[in-house]
Amino acid sequence: MATCNMASAAGFVPVFYTNTTASSSKPTTSVSFSNFNNRGLRRQSLVIVRAAEEPAATPEPAAATTTTTTDAPADAAAPKEAPKAAKPPPIGPKRGTKVRILRKESYWYKGVGSVVTVDQDPKTRYPVVVRFNKVNYANVSTNNYALDEIEEVA
Repeated sequence: MATCNMASAAGFVPVFYTNTTASSSKPTTSVSFSNFNNRGLRRQSLVIVRAAEEPAATPEPAAATTTTTTDAPADAAAPKEAPKAAKPPPIGPKRGTKVRILRKESYWYKGVGSVVTVDQDPKTRYPVVVRFNKVNYANVSTNNYALDEIEEVA
C-alpha cells in the first residue's frame, strides 16, 4: 500500500523561514504554502501567513485604595443612553388588506387578492406579496407586486 504525506496529497508544500532585518529588532516568522500541480510545476497562487512577536503589556500601577467623601455616586458616572430614532411609517398596505392588481401582464390582472407581507426595505422592487384564491397555470397562488401595481379595495 502506498503512502504519501499530506503536503503532496494536498498539492502544496509549507515553507518556514525566519526573517530578521538590521533595521528591525523584531524577528518575523513567515509560513508560505507554495501550490504545485500534479506534474510538479508551481502554480501562480501563493498563500503567505506572517506572525510577529509583540512586546508584553506592562501592568498598570495599582490605584490608591483610600476613599474620599468627594467621590461621585456610581449612578452618576454611568453614561446615559441616547434616545432611539423614531421608526419610519410602514410602507404599503397592511397585512390582510384586499388589493386589486393593476399589472397588465399578470395572470390576476384586475383580480382581487389579500396582502400576505410587505417588505419594509425601500430598495426592494416588488415588496408586496399577494395571495389569491385562484391558482395560475403553474399552480401558484401568490405573487410579488410593486406599490404602484396594486390598489386597495374598500
